[in-house]
This record gives sequence, structure tokens and C-alpha cells, in this order.
Amino acid sequence: MNLDLIRDDIAKYLNKKVLIKVYGMRNKNYEYEGVLSAVYPYVFTVFIDGSEKSFNYADVIIGDVVIKPL
Repeated sequence: MNLDLIRDDIAKYLNKKVLIKVYGMRNKNYEYEGVLSAVYPYVFTVFIDGSEKSFNYADVIIGDVVIKPL
């Protein structure tokens, strides 16, 4: 997969509600529900419960982060 393709695909969800699943180490998995607030060249940010969290596209490519529209 190409970074530009992933960025363009995620940019479609800008200002919309999304579900973020993060698969961490040692079987620690997290789910966040929020609004995709910004798309930058190497990261995207999601506004979750009054704070902003950032995620990078490389993690989406390797499968550690999954983003789905709600």
C-alpha cells in the first residue's frame, strides 16, 4: 500500500465520526470513538472526549490501527 493512497482514503472521513481500533503490545487493545479533526502529511488527529489524539499512517498500513466510519 502507498502512503498517499491511505492518506487520501482517510481524508474522506474528515469532520465525520469514526471508530479507531488500536492493537497494542501484550494483547492491549483500545477502541476510540471520535471525530476525525485533521489530516497531515504523516499523521491524522481524532478529537476524542475533549482531547485530540494523533495516529500515523504507517500504523494503518501494518494493521496496528484500524479506522472505520460510523
